[in-house]
Amino acid sequence: MKKIFAAFLLLAPLAVHAHKIVHIADGDSLTLQAGRKRLKLRLAGIDAPEIKQAFGPQARQSLYQLCWGKDARYTAKAIDQFGRTVGTLRCDGIDVSRAQVERGMAWAAARSANGSRLKKLETAARNARTGLWSDPHPLAPWRFRHGTAAGAACHIGPRGGRYQWINGRKVYGC
Repeated sequence: MKKIFAAFLLLAPLAVHAHKIVHIADGDSLTLQAGRKRLKLRLAGIDAPEIKQAFGPQARQSLYQLCWGKDARYTAKAIDQFGRTVGTLRCDGIDVSRAQVERGMAWAAARSANGSRLKKLETAARNARTGLWSDPHPLAPWRFRHGTAAGAACHIGPRGGRYQWINGRKVYGC
């Protein structure tokens, strides 16, 4: 607990300064230059398509348009299991998570602190068929990462193991 609090105290003062974006990995992850250090930031409250997934490059381009070369300020919320800072980001005063959801470039995370507000924006983007919602069957990034495609048949092997055929590969667990 003390380590988490100490890490938060180190990150909290950085939130008041403007930072430069030095890399955009995908639609919800980027790297900031924070003083002499580079900080990997994962946007809180959203999940954007992976870069190799449908609409992944578009989500990354959307984040690029929102933040590249602009005044970027973040507020740290947590550190994830990969060591990235999870937090909110504002580029030239725009809430980036909100903008990505409004543009149809990300799903709203159901368990986030402002999840209901983002869920309403996601529903509006779905109804308008904006961004990834123009696809009749968009694949959620958490399903893409785990190789579970919507509609893929689940099979049971001779020893009772469950598997699916996804993109020509046998993927266990369904």
